[in-house]
Amino acid sequence: MTDQTRKAEEFHALHRAGNPLILFNIWDAGSAKAVAAAGARALATGSWSVANAQGFADGEHLPLAVAIDNLRRIVKVTDLPVTVDLESGYGDTPAKVGETIGMAIEAGAIGCNLEDSFPADGTLRPATDQVERIRAARRAADAAHLPFFINARTDIFFQHEPEAHDDAMIDAALERGRAYAQAGASGLFAPGLDKIALIERLAKTSSLPLNIMVGTTTPSRDELAHAGVARLSHGPGPYLLAMKALEDAARGAHL
Repeated sequence: MTDQTRKAEEFHALHRAGNPLILFNIWDAGSAKAVAAAGARALATGSWSVANAQGFADGEHLPLAVAIDNLRRIVKVTDLPVTVDLESGYGDTPAKVGETIGMAIEAGAIGCNLEDSFPADGTLRPATDQVERIRAARRAADAAHLPFFINARTDIFFQHEPEAHDDAMIDAALERGRAYAQAGASGLFAPGLDKIALIERLAKTSSLPLNIMVGTTTPSRDELAHAGVARLSHGPGPYLLAMKALEDAARGAHL
């Protein structure tokens, strides 16, 4: 067993409904070392934070080569499993998505986020198209003989304001989740969802471990654990927190 395979298997095992894995998202090697020192069990990049730290907007504006080089530097400074946010896979075709996954694996990643919306405007891809993209990602991982964790992100809940989220949207997310699982996904990520009853239904009905993103209106960790959530991501929150602290400190220094 290679060290990367061991880390990938450990990462899979950390996804337990009712005892969610906490991922305090990082953006570079320095933030990786800080979060690891705090006792993290795994590390995850967040695309928004990585892009902004390099002077780019989110939405695959950060060149893929820069994102992969950043990932490689992160992997070199930690012994923890590292999963990378690859947005929608940096590819117009499934084959290109597979190439992106291969690059991430070569750089040391043991998992990724792969979202089902178009980076240009956030609209949803047809589920059938996303299935092919996930299949290509899984084929790339299989070719590398790695149990790579594909966290299939669905952006269904970003299509409407939170007040409009309802059971019909959960049904749609479950339908996509089933198709994504059959294509080779390892987890289901539903950012933007914050109604605890809907989260619980999704968590307890999905065949994939559920990942929820923490925000200002997200239920508490205990509530989410009770609902059956297996993973909590902090998204851009840690980066924004760090930048605010830096700005405040600079202001206090009377620049």
